[in-house]
Amino acid sequence: MSLIYKIVSQTAWTAAKAAGAFNGAEIDLKDGYIHLSTAAQAAETARRHFAGVEGLVLVAFHAEGLRDLKWEPSRGGDLFPHVYGALDPTLAVAVTPLPLNAAGWPDPGELA
Repeated sequence: MSLIYKIVSQTAWTAAKAAGAFNGAEIDLKDGYIHLSTAAQAAETARRHFAGVEGLVLVAFHAEGLRDLKWEPSRGGDLFPHVYGALDPTLAVAVTPLPLNAAGWPDPGELA
């Protein structure tokens, strides 16, 4: 099973768990789908979009278990996972704190 990842604030993830659904961050709501990343894409996503942002978590999901998942071209023509609809927080297989590294961006490290 392949893992895909969502970088999100701990506050938003806690609220999603309490509500039973994650409807997306501001950019997700604007674009009409929830942005996710593969293991190979997560570090660049963190660097580009979350530099200087504290209080983040990296939420892992089995791609095969997500409804409304589409793989669409984005940065550099790479296929990125997008979910058209809400994410069920109970489908998360791991939630890991994502502190800032010395360069000032969250570094997910080596992902499977």
